[in-house]
Amino acid sequence: MIKITAKIDGMMCGMCESHVNDALRKAFEIKKVTSSHKKGTAEILTDSDISDDALRSALEPTGYTFVSAAREPYQKKGLFR
Repeated sequence: MIKITAKIDGMMCGMCESHVNDALRKAFEIKKVTSSHKKGTAEILTDSDISDDALRSALEPTGYTFVSAAREPYQKKGLFR
């Protein structure tokens, strides 16, 4: 699994976070997405990588601006792995 941390400009409140989450869920098959307007990021957990261009295209119609993305392997934490 891959963790993608996308930097997004334009989020101002919790409702903005919901709009970003909904747009990403609609555009891609993802396991989990969490956005933060305070940090200006969206953390995406997915089985396959999503390109920067695809993320930009998914967010463009919502009015939010995709800036960049960092990727890292995701390891589930907890007692049961």
